[in-house]
Amino acid sequence: MSGLINRIKEFSRSPQGRKAVDSARRAAADPRKRAQAMRLLRRLRGRH
Repeated sequence: MSGLINRIKEFSRSPQGRKAVDSARRAAADPRKRAQAMRLLRRLRGRH
């Protein structure tokens, strides 16, 4: 499991990882995208 965590850390430090993190932060700041993500999570967890 620690190998997976290290790979995630390495990716987050790479230029592509930083770009993905910035994109996720922008999406999280948008109320419509946040609501869409919450609906998806609820559906995946089985709460309709």
